[in-house]
Amino acid sequence: MATSHSYDYDLIVLGAGSGGVRAARISATHGAKVCVVEADRPGGTCVIRGCVPKKLLVYGASFAAEKEDAAGFGWQVGDSYHDFASLIASKDAEIARLEKIYRNLLAQAGASLIEGYGRLKSAHEVEVAGKVISAERILIATGGTPQMIDVPGMNEFAITSDEALDLKTLPETVVIYGSGYIALEFAGIFNGFGAETHLVYRGELPLRGFDEDVRTHIATALEERGIILHSGHTIKSITKTDNVCSVTLDNGEIIECTQIMAATGRVPNVSHLGLEHVGVAQQKNGAIIVDEHSASSVESIYAVGDVTDRINLTPVAIAEGHAFADSMFGQNIRTISHDNVASAVFSQPPIASVGLSEQAAAQKYGTLDIYESQFRAMKNTLSGRAEKTYMKLVVEAGTQIVRGVHMMGPDSAEIMQGMAIAVKMGAKKADFDAVIGIHPTAAEEFVTMRTKRNS
Repeated sequence: MATSHSYDYDLIVLGAGSGGVRAARISATHGAKVCVVEADRPGGTCVIRGCVPKKLLVYGASFAAEKEDAAGFGWQVGDSYHDFASLIASKDAEIARLEKIYRNLLAQAGASLIEGYGRLKSAHEVEVAGKVISAERILIATGGTPQMIDVPGMNEFAITSDEALDLKTLPETVVIYGSGYIALEFAGIFNGFGAETHLVYRGELPLRGFDEDVRTHIATALEERGIILHSGHTIKSITKTDNVCSVTLDNGEIIECTQIMAATGRVPNVSHLGLEHVGVAQQKNGAIIVDEHSASSVESIYAVGDVTDRINLTPVAIAEGHAFADSMFGQNIRTISHDNVASAVFSQPPIASVGLSEQAAAQKYGTLDIYESQFRAMKNTLSGRAEKTYMKLVVEAGTQIVRGVHMMGPDSAEIMQGMAIAVKMGAKKADFDAVIGIHPTAAEEFVTMRTKRNS
């Protein structure tokens, strides 16, 4: 593919995260001349400051519960301690390795990388590091950024998930403000390493938007793990004296801690892009409005990933970026489906789901058949841990199509990937019933549920 004589490139990608890198690589292999602009480290949120480092810390923190459970299986575990700084150093080394891989992937595909902040100058021009470059098409893939709620002292004294991943020492006491997946995941991390962990959120239950039964069960499990929940409350102010933060709640309660973390959601990372300068339409939260082909309101400008606020998951961004590249440069116009995308929360215990919650399914399909199972995992019978696994099938009554699958418990994310295939294919409850389970596993419960819930 020959580049137009009036442009420097066929495609400029703003952002070297998962979606941007996939779009750049595939576009380049289709023959396009591609440039990627990135102000930070290639790899984006997921690789550098999100999914990957967070999951490594989750693995590390989970050993605390494994150690507690070991005695029930005859292991006599002596005194031990955790070297938090050593874990962070190991995590940093792994992230550096992955960053090099991302740089190499772009180079091997023939895409150029320019380091610096890119800002739109026109529908075909980007200014970066004082230089203006042009392209026939521009793809925005700048992801999201942590949101900081306007509370006195929050901006001065709180960290976000970005900084939490780089702490060199473990705080003694942590207050986390929020109840979304990031809040729950970091609550499990800090608690697992031994920090006194408080979770403050204004709702009755954590994880707004998830299935109500799952929300209820995870609240119980978090408390059983030792996390202190302050449901139905907000933070009114934060002050700091020496190394201690005083967090004042709306009921007047004061929590003293050595670290406060804001985990009240993420917003599209668009503040310095100059979108308003070229007329790109946005939602109220700043998200770029796109159609099913990831095209914005400006003909030559496209966007994928979290910056569009469709489904903010790394695999979705990758799929959107790949479809964009195939459509624009691969002579294969296609879109992706955002229906029935499986997801997981790597809390402790973890949660996973695919399809609709019971509440959303009832609103869309009416009468439902609900199947659920709650049980103490076999491992816990000897370990002495009282924690229970919870599993649920949401079935449309008329068609018997499984519209939602939900689980809280060990290995839920691994199990849900297989469930996602069944839901994506439109499996019915009878299809689940026809499967012979693998015994003894937790996963077999999904194919042995036979009794409908009464209400």
